[in-house]
Amino acid sequence: MSIKILPSLLAADIGNLEAGVRQAEETGGDALHLDIMDGVFVPNVSMGPAVVAMANRCTDLFLDVHLMMIHPDQHVDPFIEAGADAILIHIESDCDVPGTLRHIREKGVRPGITLNPATPSDSIQDVAELVDEILCMTVNPGYGGQTFMSEVLPKMGEVREMATRAGRPDMDIMVDGGVDRDTIAACAEQGVNAFVAGTALYSADDMGAEVSLLRERATAAAR
Repeated sequence: MSIKILPSLLAADIGNLEAGVRQAEETGGDALHLDIMDGVFVPNVSMGPAVVAMANRCTDLFLDVHLMMIHPDQHVDPFIEAGADAILIHIESDCDVPGTLRHIREKGVRPGITLNPATPSDSIQDVAELVDEILCMTVNPGYGGQTFMSEVLPKMGEVREMATRAGRPDMDIMVDGGVDRDTIAACAEQGVNAFVAGTALYSADDMGAEVSLLRERATAAAR
């Protein structure tokens, strides 16, 4: 299973997001992660479809769009039209989650489901077969730069086992929140193969070297 490193644009310079997008590609990122916050589901507001459209114009990277929204079903189409390659919604959101995931796939985009730190893995059992990505948050979503919550590690392993039992051993199991050179190996040991990193990459002196180091440490620890 391939290891994927996804720079998170939330940690880039807000005054020059285009440069942040290009930096993610030039330094070896496998995809670009874009966090979309509505100020209701999480206590912050971030980017909209226009930023996704900008990224789509200036990079060939896969665009992994994470909707931290209370009603993501009302917003998926504008992000699809803007060029999203994958859209992740939260199991905790207030909408028809299975129906929204099916709609995303019908539009030709990869659907994904996200779990907050306190949400148990069995909450997604009924929708796991509808997705291509499962994202385990290791911080409470809303702000970058938070400390990694190690108590989520067992849940990552449970999610990997769930995907395997469902006949999807190659499903992307992702982690987001406090991922850096000190935490990435423990996640890989639990079966995670896709790692969203923001502060650890965009604040690095040499982002390319840091991407390579994260990939090396994850590959060495992967099960």
